[in-house]
Amino acid sequence: MQIKNKIALVTGGAIGIGFAYGTELLRNGAAHLAILDLATSPGQESANKLNVEFGDGRAIFVICDVTKDSEFKAAFVEVIKELGGLDIVINNAGIVNEWRYDLAIDVNLTAVVRGTMLGLQHMGKDKGGKGGVIVNTASIYGLEPSPWSPVYAATKHGVVGLSRSFGLPYYYDKTCVKVLTICPSFTDTRFLKEAGDCLGPFVDADVAMNDTKSQSIQKPEDVAKALVDIISRGKSGGVWISEAGQLVSEVFIPDRFTLMASSRKQH
Repeated sequence: MQIKNKIALVTGGAIGIGFAYGTELLRNGAAHLAILDLATSPGQESANKLNVEFGDGRAIFVICDVTKDSEFKAAFVEVIKELGGLDIVINNAGIVNEWRYDLAIDVNLTAVVRGTMLGLQHMGKDKGGKGGVIVNTASIYGLEPSPWSPVYAATKHGVVGLSRSFGLPYYYDKTCVKVLTICPSFTDTRFLKEAGDCLGPFVDADVAMNDTKSQSIQKPEDVAKALVDIISRGKSGGVWISEAGQLVSEVFIPDRFTLMASSRKQH
């Protein structure tokens, strides 16, 4: 899909990677952007900042707690009414909280399920829409285990599985909505800096944060450029990595039949 003249919605769009997503979408010609976030002041300030940079009325802020079904549904309706449609949905809101694992699951996985279904409902051709793109933000820990944040890794594995499933031809052929996954590596956000306080009862936070500091850290803007790339050329169901500011790469996840055939050849 080409981004020019499209209308986009980004959850968790007030700061960090979400704000970088919105900025890059507008920079690449999106007609309008809706920032959904629970943080009222940062959300409104971000919308104002984008309107100064890209033109009055290009961005709006809608307060929304993505863990509340009624609020999320109402936010979609408000965005479509205010902006005149919807073409791109980025489910980006996420947290690390191994202590409050119930909240982590609600924000990182259940809300992404909800946002994906709302995107299909409002954009799907089978529901009267015109098609579109949904990109769900997972993590490299949606593809590999995390010693420091097992619950976070579990939720992000769930996002990958959800997106790959809704990205199958069965759904795309009916809806004309591409569903993609982006898996950022370590990224310079407040989220990363404060993670040490949220790693739960089984982890030595100092060891975990020292390991994190040893990693190659990319900027939110790097992830945003990767997002634009995969929206433009990614096929539905695709899973992509944004790693250390380098160009994105698509992940090949073999099915069990491929693995079985490979195993037979080895024996």
